[in-house]
Amino acid sequence: MTDMMPSTRRPTRAFLLIACALGLFLAVRPAPVEAQALTRDDWLLNAPDDQARFRLLQTQARGFSASMIEVGQRYQAMYDAIGDGNFALAAYQWDKIRDAIQTGYARRPGRQPNSDARLLQPLFTPVREAFRSGDAALARASFAEVRTACMACHEAERIGFMNNQPLFRRTAAPPN
Repeated sequence: MTDMMPSTRRPTRAFLLIACALGLFLAVRPAPVEAQALTRDDWLLNAPDDQARFRLLQTQARGFSASMIEVGQRYQAMYDAIGDGNFALAAYQWDKIRDAIQTGYARRPGRQPNSDARLLQPLFTPVREAFRSGDAALARASFAEVRTACMACHEAERIGFMNNQPLFRRTAAPPN
């Protein structure tokens, strides 16, 4: 019969601690995003619908030129790495150059044929192997091939004026 009687025991300390922690959590948790007031800085959330948001994102991602900025920075870093004898860094930059170019032509598919045909397909693996070999002369020669291919791609894309800039003048001589 005693099993049927309601328990008059007090709550344990652990139970009280858990209950207090839960109460604090519920009292101080941030409001869901939907309930928060938007500000003018919420440029994406303030768009009227998903299509408008996707347009904003596409505009922010930009085209192939955004990738080419990264390629140029990594190209210079690759050149400097060869001059320093840091062929592992040169190989790393070369891998990232490929990634940046492929990301760029995902946004501008029209750039893929020349990028692939003039640079990535014929040169990616041999240049990477040259850098990984640790042979300074081979690395320098491979870099010269990359430079020539970059400039040929610019010509093929009818943006040959890109070849007349300090980056290509600085990298005309083999890295020391």
